[in-house]
Amino acid sequence: MTEAPPGAPWPGLDLRSERHYGGRVFSCHADRPRNLLAMLDETVARHAADEALVAGARRLSYGELDRLARNVAGNLAARGIAPGERVALLLGNGVAFVVYALACLRIGAVAVPLGARLKAPELDHAINDCAAAALVYEGEYAGSLPPPAALPTLRLRVLVDGTAPGAEPGSAFLEPAPCPSHAAQEEDTAFILYTSGTTGRPKGALLTHLGIIHSAMNFASCLGLGPGERAILAVPASHVTGLVAVLFAMLRCGGCTIMMRAFQARDFLALAAAERLTYTIMVPAQYALCLMQPDLAGFDLAAWRIGAFGGAPMQEATIAALARTWPDLVLVNGYGATETTSPAALMPPGLNTAHPDSVGQIVPGGAVRVVDEAGTDVAPGEAGEIWIKGAMVVPGYWRRPTADAAEFTDGYWHSGDIGSLDAAGFLRVFDRKKDMINRAGYKVYSAEVENVLAHHPGIIEAAIVGVPDPVLGERVKAFVARRDPGLTADAVRRFCAARLADYKVPEIVVLVDAELPRNANGKLQKALLRRMSG
Repeated sequence: MTEAPPGAPWPGLDLRSERHYGGRVFSCHADRPRNLLAMLDETVARHAADEALVAGARRLSYGELDRLARNVAGNLAARGIAPGERVALLLGNGVAFVVYALACLRIGAVAVPLGARLKAPELDHAINDCAAAALVYEGEYAGSLPPPAALPTLRLRVLVDGTAPGAEPGSAFLEPAPCPSHAAQEEDTAFILYTSGTTGRPKGALLTHLGIIHSAMNFASCLGLGPGERAILAVPASHVTGLVAVLFAMLRCGGCTIMMRAFQARDFLALAAAERLTYTIMVPAQYALCLMQPDLAGFDLAAWRIGAFGGAPMQEATIAALARTWPDLVLVNGYGATETTSPAALMPPGLNTAHPDSVGQIVPGGAVRVVDEAGTDVAPGEAGEIWIKGAMVVPGYWRRPTADAAEFTDGYWHSGDIGSLDAAGFLRVFDRKKDMINRAGYKVYSAEVENVLAHHPGIIEAAIVGVPDPVLGERVKAFVARRDPGLTADAVRRFCAARLADYKVPEIVVLVDAELPRNANGKLQKALLRRMSG
């Protein structure tokens, strides 16, 4: 069996085998908070006067943040929001998101963060699918909401930054109110996050107290995060990376979350210098955009210790450029998904340079199998689909028994990613199963070709997709965002031909002078590119 032993690469951790979710057996941290509220209370008790949150001009200590969350929790409870009911949050990166998320934990309600860039049909689906009892939103996003009649389960609407017909003003929820504390069980759902829907209508992944606590503990222990940490939240708080890898990781260790409303490379650099950034996690494209700033050398980022990344492979050319620019910055690759409550693998700090093609080693308590089409384990180093198990893996989806049955086997979630696990425990991810190209029987992994193209000085980024061919099955097509307006398709093909086997060289090259399409989480929208290939 190609399986990483639980916790093997991370010594000194107290793990024990436990049974959860009706029969899954996996390793857990033996010494852990009993639920997220207990974790929060421990941090507030230790760091009440320390800075917890920075959002624009607002700065809140842990004591102040907790007081606001208790007020909101009391007011939600007074309006009838009960444990287990869903509260939809249509909020951007800001104080309100954190306060209402923590308030839901206080009363045992399930927070359902919604992406701020979603449109009415997407919001309609998520709010109705989870049967939300309450909606908390900002006026900026009111125009995207479906009409009230389309959302029949809502009993309460809260507009946090103004007034509107049918909504209570957020100011009323900041008034002191008795706050009941709900004693959640660790298998209870704390958040529902809707998947991106690249393979169909979005499903609500059930993030539990158990899963979030383990992921927050893994980030803190594996990356050496501690009190005084200062992390910029440069990805959406409504996404699993922002929610868990930054916000709850900081809540676990007593660090400070510095929120960016929207990422702009120069704004990020200025904020990182002013706030003495120590840790963050972003998608590779954000790092690449920072490196392109002409006045990059003018920003003092000496305090930045750990630069984590995930969501897409970071090109080797970008890794090399980051090492030249900030030689003391430790790059840490992370691999996971909404269904794994963020990390399933992390690169041990300091090993990224030695293993640039790996996403790291399995997190403490996690386990991975690499299997063939029949679900049989392949040999170490061989390619197959990555299956993931552990305390951080969600128990399933909101009211989707068919999806649960199809996507989980013996507690392992089927990631849909093709990769390999070597004998030393390093995991590699080659492609999404659906993105792998089969050209006349030869497998072409898009990430490999994209990595080669990233080394071309005239290319900003590239995306590889397969297009149907009646003879070969599929052909290789490249979408190239060029830096050099004189770059030609023939030049791209020649560059690849000198570095790749002939069957991997893109036969079709589309040159664009704009950014390639990405979703709200920074991932390339290959489904859209395929439709453009049509």
